[in-house]
Amino acid sequence: MKSEIHPDYQAVIFRDLASGESFLTRSTLTSTKTLKWEDGKEYPVFDVEISSASHPFYTGKQRIMDAAGRVEKFNSRYKNFGS
Repeated sequence: MKSEIHPDYQAVIFRDLASGESFLTRSTLTSTKTLKWEDGKEYPVFDVEISSASHPFYTGKQRIMDAAGRVEKFNSRYKNFGS
């Protein structure tokens, strides 16, 4: 690789605001905020709204929609359409 043209690839913490979970990984992102990790070192921290710790697809806590109510609403709205 050519020197001086690639961003710095460093350890960073991603903190999920919805669940409070934190993940230590590597990224090219930079931040002025830092957080002390379990190993005692300080790393840049990035706050994210949703991660695998809080996303319904990964947690299995999906809301069940009322399908019958939605169908009835659709039918009542379009019952005279095309007549």
